[in-house]
Formats: sequence, C-alpha cells, structure tokens
Amino acid sequence: MNNGFFEALSLLGSENSVDTEIIVEKVKSALLKAIKKAYPYAEDNIRVDIDPATKKFEMFIIKTVIDDEPIDYNEINIDEAKTIKPGTYVGDTIEWPLDAAQFGRAAAQSAKQSIKGDLREINRENILNQFQDKENECITVTVSQVEPGSNTVTVIYDKTELYLFRNEQIPGERFKEGDKIKVYVTGIANKTKKPIIKISRAHRDLVKRLFELEVPEIYDGIVEIKSISREAGARTKIAVCSRDENVDAVGSCIGPKRSRIQAIVDELRGEKIDIIVYSEEPAEFVARALAPAKVISVEVTDEEAKECSVTVPNDQLSLAIGNRGQNAKLAAKLTGYKIDIRPELDINLKVIGNTEAEENTSETEEKEADEKATEE
Repeated sequence: MNNGFFEALSLLGSENSVDTEIIVEKVKSALLKAIKKAYPYAEDNIRVDIDPATKKFEMFIIKTVIDDEPIDYNEINIDEAKTIKPGTYVGDTIEWPLDAAQFGRAAAQSAKQSIKGDLREINRENILNQFQDKENECITVTVSQVEPGSNTVTVIYDKTELYLFRNEQIPGERFKEGDKIKVYVTGIANKTKKPIIKISRAHRDLVKRLFELEVPEIYDGIVEIKSISREAGARTKIAVCSRDENVDAVGSCIGPKRSRIQAIVDELRGEKIDIIVYSEEPAEFVARALAPAKVISVEVTDEEAKECSVTVPNDQLSLAIGNRGQNAKLAAKLTGYKIDIRPELDINLKVIGNTEAEENTSETEEKEADEKATEE
C-alpha cells in the first residue's frame, strides 16, 4: 500500500512540476487537518511521518497511559496499551497507529481539496518565478501539439505548457511536433490567480530580440535599434545606428556572407527585412525608410503634425507604395511621419504652363498615391 502511496505522490509532483518534497509537506499538512477534524481533542498529540526515501508512511496519536477509563483520545488504559507496547507503565506514552480508512470519505475529500488548493498556489508561484524575468524577452520553445481546427499550437518551455494562438503566429507558417521555434513573451495575465503566459511570433519586438541574439554589436550596445515596423510574414523595416564611427551598423546586422540576417530570415520563415540607417534628419530618414524605392526629394510639410511629401521617379511609384500600400505604411510606422507619395511627372509631359489635361493627370496620380500610401 505504501508503495502505491509514494508512486501517487511522485506522479502528482511530476504532473504539477513540483518537487516531491514539497508535495510530501502539503500532503502531511492536509492529513493533519483531516485527523484533527476526526479527533478534535487530540490536536496537539497527532503525528504524521512520511519519508519517500524509506517508503515510510505512518500516522499516530500520542496517548498517555492511565490505569482507569480514558476521558478522551489523548489517553489509553494500561491494559490496552500493553497490547501495542509490552512493558509500558502508567504515565508512559505510546504511539497509537491510525488507519487512513478511519477518516471516511469526508476527511479524505477534505485532504484532497486542501492539497489541490496548495498545488494551485505552488503552480502559480512557480510559473511567476519561471517567467517574471522572461516578460518582453525571446525564448526558445518546442512544439508539442497542433490543434487541427483552431491551429492553436501547444509548446513546451522548461516543462511548462504555453499556447501560441493563431492570431499570434506568422501568417502561413506551419508547425509539426518537435519543432524548436522562438517566441516573444508579450506579458503575463491573471497573475493573482492562474497566470497566463502570452507569447507571440507576430510581435515586432520578436525581430528586435532576434537581432540582439544574432548581432553581438547590438547586444553590446555598439549598434542601436532606433525603431521597428513590421507586417508579420511579409516585411519588416528596422532602423539602426552605430555609436562607434568605426562600426558599420548595417554591415554588422547583415554579418559575414549574410549569415546573421539569414538566420533571422530563416527563423521568420522567409520574411523580408529592410535594414535602414537611422537619421536625425526627418527628410533623410523618410527617404531611407522607403527603400528599396529610390526617392527624388522629401519635403516636410508640417513638422508639428509630422507630415511630409515625397517625390519619386515615375517608375518607382509602385515600389515606393508597395503591394497594398505595405511599403509606405511600414515606412510611416518606422519614421512616425504621415507620408504623401507623389510621382515625378514624365519629362515628355513637362511644358511651360499647365494644361488642363496635365492638371487632371497630376491630380489623378496624386490621388492614387495618397489613397495607397498615406498613413493616418
């Protein structure tokens, strides 16, 4: 029976990621409460011994030996005492063994509920201790299960199950059991009850943490990430600058033979990454942010409202705006500026004085660019 008891303790500990020693203490405490409930007058004379090493599990009431009728559970007549401990005498104490079955269903249920409550608190504390310094950091997890319907992915981090929901995944990516992936811990919810660790692969700061992991110059603070904008699964723009004139910020991020940037692209399932040199000059920064498109000029039209007008070659207009306005939107988020992209007029249409046809053409092009590229 004891073997089964200790096997159950070990299983309970492993299922809840709790050391067996802690489980033993919680079980002992719960049993003491149950015994005290069954033997209310023996409160100070109850003892529970549980030792997983020796497989010892014993419960006693310490009784005083008397020569007449006992008045409560703390006393025992000498004749009965001698059947347990031969050679005992009046005034001596004996350990009167208890059987768990004596407590009945109610006592057992009370112990079980007490243990459950303690385990919930232990789990809460363990999870908080495990993840409190991981918040806003990147961790490596192992995929254990993918739900066919919802596509929710169950992952394991240091024996703890976490859930990567579909809206926090990179669009289009697929997982299989055993995959090791990097996720960004966006926060811990419900800290006072059952903590929920929120993780993401779509968050823009995942890219930031990946660069910190892959680029020593960023980790050491020589190269600084000034801003990031991202459309997960499609494109990321990252603005960097060097605090050392002898260190090339972009070159550091790309790495020898593109090894550093390629490692990040592979982790993000082929997502395109534009590395841009940051500039304190808004016009210059906006022009660089619209890469890979070439820019003719940038005019800051309202510094306070952060609005600017950008002129690009006619053949670069589509590239500057991007598919569904993606490039312009990412540039706007990266720089913090509302960007109005306008095409340069074709040289063959330039004449002294504007004709109505030219004005209509220009207005139409500008309207199209505004609709596609303006970032509210």
